[in-house]
Amino acid sequence: MSASDLRSTPLEQVHERLGATFTDFAGWRMPVRYGSDLAEHAAVRTSAGLFDLSHMGEIHVRGPQAGDLLDHALAGKLSSMSVGRAKYSLLLAEDGGVIDDLITYRLAEDHFLTVPNASNAAADLAALQERAAGFDAEVRDASLETALIAVQGPASEEILVAALLGADGGTEGFTAEDLAALRYYRALAGTYRGEELLVARTGYTGEDGFELYVPNELAEQLWDQLTAAGGDRLTPCGLACRDTLRLEAGMPLYGHELSLDLDPRQANLGPVVALRSKEDFVGRAAYEAADPSALPVLVGLAGEGRRAGRAEAAVRTPEGEEIGRVTSGALSPTLGHPIALALVRPDHAAVGTPLVIDVRGKDLPVAVVELPFYSRA
Repeated sequence: MSASDLRSTPLEQVHERLGATFTDFAGWRMPVRYGSDLAEHAAVRTSAGLFDLSHMGEIHVRGPQAGDLLDHALAGKLSSMSVGRAKYSLLLAEDGGVIDDLITYRLAEDHFLTVPNASNAAADLAALQERAAGFDAEVRDASLETALIAVQGPASEEILVAALLGADGGTEGFTAEDLAALRYYRALAGTYRGEELLVARTGYTGEDGFELYVPNELAEQLWDQLTAAGGDRLTPCGLACRDTLRLEAGMPLYGHELSLDLDPRQANLGPVVALRSKEDFVGRAAYEAADPSALPVLVGLAGEGRRAGRAEAAVRTPEGEEIGRVTSGALSPTLGHPIALALVRPDHAAVGTPLVIDVRGKDLPVAVVELPFYSRA
């Protein structure tokens, strides 16, 4: 795909002014970094980082049977969520494979917002529209009219209060006290400059943080307002540090730890599938019939030194037998040693098991460790 064919977020000119380096990500021209990956990563861990995530999808499901439709379409039970709650779930294929992992917010009794990954937004929309047949509910794609901006890190709440609820914040519908009381996987609905605003205490970094949904036309004003309120405490961050942050937090990335060819139980996501709390849903029969006990399972691996195994690198026993592959790997900026997520044979998945990663023809000794690699205090 040529650069002229890539989609642009409403903040592209902001990123260009900031000197961002861009990359093609799922058909979008996205900032991969503004300066140093390590500095951006550290900013999120110690203060706060500002992310443009407008490439993510936004699909609204409305109607009297919106909850029933999502119970049928997704592997989680969405109809039991109260308004203002969010739930992580999976969109399964008929054969039980994973089409996508996504977050769904309940905005009203008859209104849900589902947020797919950028690479799967079209597939998710098609699946939801097809599965809506027979339900009194409407599925509407708002992806290209919605901006998503994230503020992540220990200073994020303070920055949001100053930016949104200061003298000229332009935000109505909730207070600073409401924002402070907002718990993880909860959301507040309000208005920003007269338009709809959703503030969710969610994120993909392993830190406290928020994700803000606004119409495209307000994205640049909101970004500038957050930047002014954050000052030196807030650093613009690209996709490169977002990947190392989520890896340290042990969070799966679709296309690496999840795919159509993987059973959710291989990625330790069996508890996400609501077998007990609801009846039939797409993919249930195949999921229940499958026996994944002999399939590779996802583990964390950690080693020493400065070399790191990358995706698709072979994982072997110390004796040389190949028993798996790396799905994501990096030199951890926070921990200072190599880490990796890998799919390995279940008889080599116990914590403490010594293994070896092939790093460009050289052996990197590692051991299976508990996940996540990093968790905030």
